[in-house]
Amino acid sequence: MRICKLAALLLCLVLLPACQVNQSDGNGGVDPAREQEAWSSGYETGYQEGYRAGLEEAPSPGSTSRPAEDPAPAVSEPEAAGFVEISEAVPDAILEIRYYSTYNFVGERIDGYEEPVALLTREAADALKEVSDELAEQGCRLKIYDAYRPQSAVDYFQRWAADLEDVSMKAYFYPDLDKSVLFSQGYIVSKSGHSRGSTVDLTLFDMSTGKELDMGGTFDWFGKRSHPGYSGLTEEQAANRALLRNTMLTHGFKGINTEWWHFTLKDEPYPDTYFDFPVDVLP
Repeated sequence: MRICKLAALLLCLVLLPACQVNQSDGNGGVDPAREQEAWSSGYETGYQEGYRAGLEEAPSPGSTSRPAEDPAPAVSEPEAAGFVEISEAVPDAILEIRYYSTYNFVGERIDGYEEPVALLTREAADALKEVSDELAEQGCRLKIYDAYRPQSAVDYFQRWAADLEDVSMKAYFYPDLDKSVLFSQGYIVSKSGHSRGSTVDLTLFDMSTGKELDMGGTFDWFGKRSHPGYSGLTEEQAANRALLRNTMLTHGFKGINTEWWHFTLKDEPYPDTYFDFPVDVLP
């Protein structure tokens, strides 16, 4: 058995409730209060707030105008705000910055992504280094899909969602949804935790096979399959999700109920600040 996959399966056996659908009893060696916080954190601001905001802000069908916006986000030089490149802080991390490429739910490079790099606050990057070091002992490396996301990119997503005729990537990322529900169901919102600089989207890469671990679903899939507790997972897929999630929690991150790949530093340094400088190589 390959080391990384064996570690994931052993973790799932130890934390068996964490690999099941509901996880309502909080058992399996994980602090119930912490477990509940991890599952619930971000849900109110992600889906429920997104649902309300989407109903209020969604443009009329066919409109390409921008939805109503909050006051302009803070704009700051990344170095002054303490941002670092993940490739410098976590040298073992593999970067696959989807929003710099055309392989994402929009199908184009996203505004604000000027280079295929990943930025985080120093605090989040240091915690991620601890995650990377622990997983390296089990034969895994981190693969990063996204980290800091400028507000201009979030605005771009809103404009894209308002154009109901643009469904070029529907088959790959939201085949079971009508694009008109992306606002109301909270998939597209006016503010993202990524813009605060301490949130990262990632998966695990198995060094023995040279492939990503099977998580039972792909990054940025719009649907229940992306929920960490999705019921249709194999034992191995559930174990892989549990390995990623529990290691992130151990080192100070928190997850959300709707995306297995999404984690935010619990003690993020800018909890109320949304930055808008571009994703670019730092000087």
